[in-house]
Amino acid sequence: MSIANKLENISRRDLFRVAGRFGMSSTLLAAGSFGGAMSLANLASAAESSYDKRYAKEPKFTFKFGAAGFNERNLLIERAGCLEFARDLESRTDGEIRVEFIGDNQICGQTSCVEKTQQGIVEIYAASTQNSAGGAPYLNVLDYAYMFPSRAAQYHFLYSPESQKLLRDPYEKRHGLKFLFSHCELRGIQMGLKWQDAPTITKLEEMFGTKNRVTGTQLGRIAMKALNLNPVPVAWEETLDGLKQGLIDGAETWASAVAYANMSPVVSQSVDLKFFCGTEHTAMSASAFDSLGGELQDAVMESSYLAQVHVQAANEAALVNTVGASNPQAPNTIFAQNNVRVATLAEDQIKMAEEMCSPEFQPQLWEDWRERLNGWSGGHDTYQEIYDIARQIPKDTLAENVEPRRWWKA
Repeated sequence: MSIANKLENISRRDLFRVAGRFGMSSTLLAAGSFGGAMSLANLASAAESSYDKRYAKEPKFTFKFGAAGFNERNLLIERAGCLEFARDLESRTDGEIRVEFIGDNQICGQTSCVEKTQQGIVEIYAASTQNSAGGAPYLNVLDYAYMFPSRAAQYHFLYSPESQKLLRDPYEKRHGLKFLFSHCELRGIQMGLKWQDAPTITKLEEMFGTKNRVTGTQLGRIAMKALNLNPVPVAWEETLDGLKQGLIDGAETWASAVAYANMSPVVSQSVDLKFFCGTEHTAMSASAFDSLGGELQDAVMESSYLAQVHVQAANEAALVNTVGASNPQAPNTIFAQNNVRVATLAEDQIKMAEEMCSPEFQPQLWEDWRERLNGWSGGHDTYQEIYDIARQIPKDTLAENVEPRRWWKA
């Protein structure tokens, strides 16, 4: 039973009353580990037990985890692994590391969490790599158009030891942040209510000329301009209103982001364009990591690995069973309840989009950023090398079947 189901009879006000007494982290970790339906009394008792266990001894390190807009409910829609990581790290270190989870945009948002981690306001953060690219531009390395053919390819790359030299090491060296783990989806265009009565989109050209929200990614804008999708920078927190009021036609993001952000009521069609990464990652201040002894550093890495494996399986299941990002849709999913149609484009349409915007077919569009990222990486051909790794597995590999590996071990 999910936390969402366990808590369905508990109001947000009551949840915050319990959290006010025992702390939000203790309350959320308790809810996640409780079996069966949960009443307010059950939750309070479990939170007290969690609190007593977590505070049984003084930790050597207390880390603030700024989790943007995530909370106990929406982390069961988009399975980003934040709470699983925190719970396992505290348990694995026998309380020597304590993690204070701060979500609901209370301490940082999608675009500011990266900077607040660099400033030392928080030690760990979760946000999309695309929204974080404003403060950590090397994250653009994930956003070359059509570099990843599938979610399986994304997971395969993150598990690959090659991700150290192509993603993790340059990210840490340039921005002082340690990339721990990430959820994986591919971005599409989420059409607003203007498209509610229109036929389901089947052709790329049907979206030409539309005006669409874009994140902080510079590379995503290159692809959208090439596809005649008119990128308009809109803060994540303002995207829902923009779609509701018709100020934009659509938004580039991924399916579970629409669902977790309660955007489904203002989205009519989820166009599965798959044109670049949607990666809700968790990262840690490198200086905070370096302050740990060897055993605790090992624990952070092992908890990151556990979270990555959890996310890989859980998010694939949630896409079908919770979000409804499938054709046909499962009944009672978020998309089904809000009449969000999944517009699956045929292979010839995906190929057309790839030929219009990808570095393979339109290299001149990417020259400046490719040269910049290659330099930051230490001289690697970032696009080609990641592209090749992403194709080491068969194209039809299911994401849940990708072999997990400890990427920091050769």
